[in-house]
Amino acid sequence: MKELKDICYIPVRFNEIDSMQRVWHGSFVTYLEDGRESFGRHYPGIGYADMQRVGIYAPIYDINIRYLAPLMLNDVAVVHTQYVHHPGARLDYVYKIYRERDLTLCAEGATTQLFIDAEGILMIDVPDYYREWQEKFF
Repeated sequence: MKELKDICYIPVRFNEIDSMQRVWHGSFVTYLEDGRESFGRHYPGIGYADMQRVGIYAPIYDINIRYLAPLMLNDVAVVHTQYVHHPGARLDYVYKIYRERDLTLCAEGATTQLFIDAEGILMIDVPDYYREWQEKFF
């Protein structure tokens, strides 16, 4: 199966820094979301705005992050986001976050999102828009 990947660059902001002058661990969750948003722009049809247009949402079901090296103020986080195909009504991604200045791997992670309808009911069947997106890119 074809690999779908995206890379985005995120300058570290002051409000992401903790008392140790490093990016606070919770900010990495936002970097993963930034990666998913960039991925959705790169591969149109699967972004958050696309989901909202059809009244379907994909909240996070599971998130894992392993922290390996710090990011600091004025660093640039380079977020590599890769789609992982699984059958069923779910979205899975894996991530690698690098420090741009020396290409050090700072974190790696994974997320799983499950589809729900406008009433918040878990969807078991793959939504039509997602099936169409898969057919377009695979």
